[in-house]
Amino acid sequence: YQPLSTVHVVPAFEIIATVAEAAPGPDGTYSYQTPVAQLLPWIKQATAAGVYVVLDLQPGRASLLAQARAYQSLLELPDVGLGLDPEWKLLPGQKPLRQIGHVDISEVNDVIGWIAALTARHHLPQKLLVIHQFQLAMIVGEQHLDTSNDDLAIVIHMDGQGTPAAKETTWNAVTSVAPPGVSFGWKDFLVMDHPTFTPRQTMEQSPLP
Repeated sequence: YQPLSTVHVVPAFEIIATVAEAAPGPDGTYSYQTPVAQLLPWIKQATAAGVYVVLDLQPGRASLLAQARAYQSLLELPDVGLGLDPEWKLLPGQKPLRQIGHVDISEVNDVIGWIAALTARHHLPQKLLVIHQFQLAMIVGEQHLDTSNDDLAIVIHMDGQGTPAAKETTWNAVTSVAPPGVSFGWKDFLVMDHPTFTPRQTMEQSPLP
């Protein structure tokens, strides 16, 4: 990707830190929270190799902010960002894989305010916040996304899968309604996309991923 980009390309490793589960678990959230001690060795090796780490949250019925706070010690590291996955956000009575979840923008903004303050308080480099989206209904009130914090680089990540035509349709829908002040990410599924975009095809998208 570097020859196709005007900015420096940094490899990243996304870890699904909280994993949506079929069973409610002891806390009733339908989301398993990986212990910090299990994640730390992966983070240390990745960041030592120059790889940025994104801790991804599949919240189930839990609060996104509560789950993010559980990883504060890891997010205080300079090369660790956060990912929010609304697909796995459940309402009371819902269970994973039976519907596409959604999150209200107020809950996203709560996370933004907290992690921006954390970044500023510890004098950390600008931190990456990834918001996954492949349906417009996944983020309710998206036009009110708080993009005012210079301590965060917010990426709305189009992680839809399918044919090139389907992916481009989703990309155009996602990018057209997003508020100003965000960047966009495009995911290539090496198995599920038929055919998979090449790096050049990926970087020919507009706006530039």
